[in-house]
Amino acid sequence: MSPLDLLLPYQRAWVDDTSRFKIWNASRQIGKSFTAACEAVRDCELHPGTLWIVLSAGERQSLEWMEKAKQWVQAFHLAIRYSEERPTAEAQIKSAEIRFANCSRIIALPANPDTARGYSGNLILDEFAIHKDSTEIWRALYPTITNPLKRQLKVRVMSTPKGEGNMFHSLWIKDGWSKHRTTIHDAIQSGLHLDPEELRTQCSDQDTWLQEFCCEFIDSRRTAFSYEMLTACESQDASLIWPTGYHPTGPLYLGIDVGSIHDPTVAVTFERLGTRYHLRERLILQGIELSQQDALLHHAITRATRIGIDASGIGLDLAQRLRRQHGSKVIPQVTTAPWKRQAFARLQHRFNDHAIAIPPDPTLRDDFHAYEVHGAGETATYRAPRTEDGHSDTASATAHALDIAESTHPTAFTSTDAQTALNAIATHRPPSLQPRPTYRPRRL
Repeated sequence: MSPLDLLLPYQRAWVDDTSRFKIWNASRQIGKSFTAACEAVRDCELHPGTLWIVLSAGERQSLEWMEKAKQWVQAFHLAIRYSEERPTAEAQIKSAEIRFANCSRIIALPANPDTARGYSGNLILDEFAIHKDSTEIWRALYPTITNPLKRQLKVRVMSTPKGEGNMFHSLWIKDGWSKHRTTIHDAIQSGLHLDPEELRTQCSDQDTWLQEFCCEFIDSRRTAFSYEMLTACESQDASLIWPTGYHPTGPLYLGIDVGSIHDPTVAVTFERLGTRYHLRERLILQGIELSQQDALLHHAITRATRIGIDASGIGLDLAQRLRRQHGSKVIPQVTTAPWKRQAFARLQHRFNDHAIAIPPDPTLRDDFHAYEVHGAGETATYRAPRTEDGHSDTASATAHALDIAESTHPTAFTSTDAQTALNAIATHRPPSLQPRPTYRPRRL
């Protein structure tokens, strides 16, 4: 039995491909580094004096890659000498080397442009999409790789996608490469023992699943809510104005995004029927001072089961007043970046699952569609461009409504929460624009 028989079909296809330039767009957890190590070790065995250079994203990744290479050394029953170069015993490695009896070598390096310029050999760029300076690394390497005075060096580029703004994506869409693409579904069909549904439930959002496991390059800046997603959730049963004589049978959740003169305050009421949320009313308070908004929101707040309100910036004063008036069912929320990432990812999931019903209205559609998500997963940020109509205030209010419906919140808005909101004001506004609160934040 050959050690190559350990490989699954898609891994064997990569190893057997002798093209000079190969690139692999691969799902996570399918053994791409393990496979690349097999090719390098086998090539070193068959061709004395061969040199392979492996650039990984960091020290940990470099050492892990070399461990995979040593596994293949054992599988092929080869004699090697392994060494690591460190300036001091505690310092990070400068390089790690496997030296074979026939003078072939594999050298692993943490990736940066300077180390890339110092070597000339066959090249493996491992998880190239997450290299910090992928463009500069490629610029440093390309002249050496293509130098006609040197022998025909081989290039192996492999990674899981990480958006479109990196050199891995640029190389993937270029001609002249032997391209391999392996999604998690391809790997499972080839015999890899993984549960795709279990993997999917661990993803924080749909974009993470598509990029990390389905090999799709997710644009780092795109709309959070597509028109197709929104129109699929439109229903004549939903409305922007409370239906005359309507008596709800399910709990009502009110989300409030606070504005004043320049941006409107928007309040949306959703009724939960079974597993679906139906929009029943949207209030838009445009050009109305905060001190006058309490009375206009009173009826919607009174009938709601729970209320989630933006307590960031100018919303803090209104949020505290409404909580004093209506009690603990009013839950102020400081809209930090982690909160937005969680709340809007949840909102995307609900629209994808058709668990939200909205009326067919073009202005409503545009409000949601304008919201942008930058990045994916734990680094995703959600934001909306400012227009003369606001900045996706309905989408923000809806995120508050769904958050209050599905999250567990503390019953008290503490003085610490209030101070966090005040600190956010001071951080994001110049001194001349800082509000001067006439109250002292206190525990409610």
